[in-house]
Amino acid sequence: MAFEISDKFIDQVKHLVETEGNVHLQEMLEEIHFADIAEIIGELNLYQATYIIKLLDSEKTSEALMELEEDFRERILENLSVKEIAEELEEMDTDDAADIIAELPDHRAEEVIAEIEDEKHAEDIKELLLYEEDTAGGLMAKELVKVKETWTVAGCVREMRRQAEKVTRVHSIYVVDKEGRLKGRLSLKDLLTASAKAYIKDVYIPKVDYVNVATEGEEVARIMQKYDLEAIPVVDNETVLLGRITIDDMVDFIKDEAEKDYQMAAGISQDVEADDNVWELTRARLPWLVLGLFGGLGSVFIMQDFEDVMNNPQIRDLFFYTPLIAAMAGNVGVQSSAIIVQGLANDNVKGSLWNRLLKEIGLSLINGAALALLIILFGMIMGYEISFSLTIAISLMSVIIVAALIGTFVPIILDKRGIDPAIATGPFITTSNDIFGIFLFFYIAKLILEF
Repeated sequence: MAFEISDKFIDQVKHLVETEGNVHLQEMLEEIHFADIAEIIGELNLYQATYIIKLLDSEKTSEALMELEEDFRERILENLSVKEIAEELEEMDTDDAADIIAELPDHRAEEVIAEIEDEKHAEDIKELLLYEEDTAGGLMAKELVKVKETWTVAGCVREMRRQAEKVTRVHSIYVVDKEGRLKGRLSLKDLLTASAKAYIKDVYIPKVDYVNVATEGEEVARIMQKYDLEAIPVVDNETVLLGRITIDDMVDFIKDEAEKDYQMAAGISQDVEADDNVWELTRARLPWLVLGLFGGLGSVFIMQDFEDVMNNPQIRDLFFYTPLIAAMAGNVGVQSSAIIVQGLANDNVKGSLWNRLLKEIGLSLINGAALALLIILFGMIMGYEISFSLTIAISLMSVIIVAALIGTFVPIILDKRGIDPAIATGPFITTSNDIFGIFLFFYIAKLILEF
């Protein structure tokens, strides 16, 4: 059953911090899961949060630190000494410890690493800092259980016991040769049923999925999802086993990437949080708003080219349908681009670009025809002339087709050029389709109504 964190409980924690009731506070928090500890800390001010981190055992607070919002964690770390941070890092897996080090200023990061007593742990952290953040090397942890193919089963069990002490969860047992190259994996069932004198090379499974240290995080996620893996080993160009990526780290990565894509689709160019300061929020939002502004100005100039419509009382009502055309263009474009971006992210967009565009045209014709019929029906109810209703209906169909093609074409082209296609689902698609939609609307109206 999940622990219930009530306002009353938070108030008790705050009171004990302020009165320095350390014994009672430790008793209250001793049996609580680290995720709940993180949630409690998130409800406290900086002084109270830092007090809790210093009070509790690093084995628990190290896990809780990783669950906190990055900005709040950085502020807490600023209030901890170099030695206190090092103590927290010693209890973390190397991938989490490297993430913490990366958040520190360079001079302080060096001091913290120098303070870590476990030299092997410190070296592993420094190695992970050499890799790009969103690659397999930047996502992997060094903690794993590996055995050599030349060992006997009895020797393997002894070595596994020693290694497992430093591994939080043992998902797989990896087999390597004397140079450390990955050869396969070891089934626990085969290990338990094999003779104690048997050699590992005779019982291990040679087939094992792995990724190169330079593999992009998105590709790692795709492989783990496709093969339903709880962990995947990471190797270098010589297939030397370097580390492993576990499913919990992959879930965190996917969540972060989804948040970035969502912000980009909404026209936010930087990773921001709701509680960031006004300047950071402005820098993230303003560029796309400027794009929208220029797009709107472009629409103004297009409408000025058709100012004759305003001087013709019979067709002046066309202007009242401009928001409808622009809105439908933007909606269809965002729908199409969102589906394509999702497909690209999941590697589901197959076949040639032309086949994809032809499919989108067919879909647009069906949707456009249905909406056009509704427009004509609406015009009959309102008593419009059939030529007026047909103008709006044909314009709407044309705009839907063009918007769908833009929404499909642009993300695919961006992806082929190595640009994140998520940017296509935001103001870029909406603004461009608004401009094309208004132009097509008045151009088709000019052809049909001959003004």
